[in-house]
Amino acid sequence: METAYEDIKKGERGAWISIIAYLFLSTLKLTIGWMGASAALKADGLNNSTDIIASIAILIGLKISRKPPDENHRYGHFRAETVASLIAAFIMASVAIQVLISAGTSLFHANHETPDMITAWTALFAAVIMYGVYMYNARLSKKINSQSIMAAAQDNRSDALVSIGAFIGIIGSRFGVDWLDTLTAFIVGLIIFKTAWDIFAEASLTLTDAFDRHKIEDMQKSVEKVPGVRSVPSIKARSHGNITFVDVVILVDPDLNVVESHDITEYVEEALLQEHDIRATHIHIEPNGR
Repeated sequence: METAYEDIKKGERGAWISIIAYLFLSTLKLTIGWMGASAALKADGLNNSTDIIASIAILIGLKISRKPPDENHRYGHFRAETVASLIAAFIMASVAIQVLISAGTSLFHANHETPDMITAWTALFAAVIMYGVYMYNARLSKKINSQSIMAAAQDNRSDALVSIGAFIGIIGSRFGVDWLDTLTAFIVGLIIFKTAWDIFAEASLTLTDAFDRHKIEDMQKSVEKVPGVRSVPSIKARSHGNITFVDVVILVDPDLNVVESHDITEYVEEALLQEHDIRATHIHIEPNGR
C-alpha cells in the first residue's frame, strides 16, 4: 500500500503541471483571441480556463486518495481519485455546451470578422505546449496506474487537437473563408464534449465496480498455473483509484494442512503481483472434491 500512496503523490505533479500550463495558455488565448478577433481562439481559451478547475478537482481527489484508511473507509480513500475524474467530466461538458451554443449562434450570423494572423500562431504555439504536457501525463498515468491522471492526459491531448483545429480555422478565415473560424469554434465544442463523455463513461464504470473481463481471464490463468491450485471457481476484481482489489476462490487438495494451504495462497499472491501488479488480494481456500 505504501507504494500506492507514493504513486499518488507522483500523480500530483502531473496535476500541477496541467494547472500551470492551463493558467498560462488560457490567459494568453483569451487576450490574443479578443485582440485578434478570433472566435475559435477565444473558445479554446475558455476551454482552458475551465480545465484549470477540472485539474484542481483532480489534484484535490489525489490528495484525498492519500489519506490512510479510517473507521468509515476501511479500504482507504482511493476512489476519491475516480470521483475527481467524474467531476472533471461534468465541468468539461458544461463548457462544451456553452461553446457550442455560442459558436452555433455566431455561425448563422452574416458578419464574421477576419482574425489577425497572430491568433493563428498563438493557437499553434499552444498546441505544441499542450502536446508536451499530454506526453508527460500519459507516461506518468501508465507508470503509476492513475485513472485521474489518464483523464487529465486525455484532456491535454484534446486541448492540443483543439488548438490545431483553431489554427486551421483561423488560416482558412485569412484566405477569405470568413465563417471557417466560427465553424472551428463549434467543432472545438464537440471535441470537448466527446472527451468529457469518455472520461465520464470510464469513471462511471469504475465506480460501479466494472472490470475488464479479459484482464480477469488473464489473472485466472495465472492463478491456475500456481502449484497446488486444482481449479479457480471464482475470481473477481474492482478498482479503487490506482489499486486493484482481487477476490479469488481456489480449490486445493483436501488433505493439506493449514500451513501447506497458506503457502499456496502466498504463491498465488506472488504470481498476481509479478504478472499483473496486483497488490491487494483476498484468497479463499476450499477443499477440492468435498
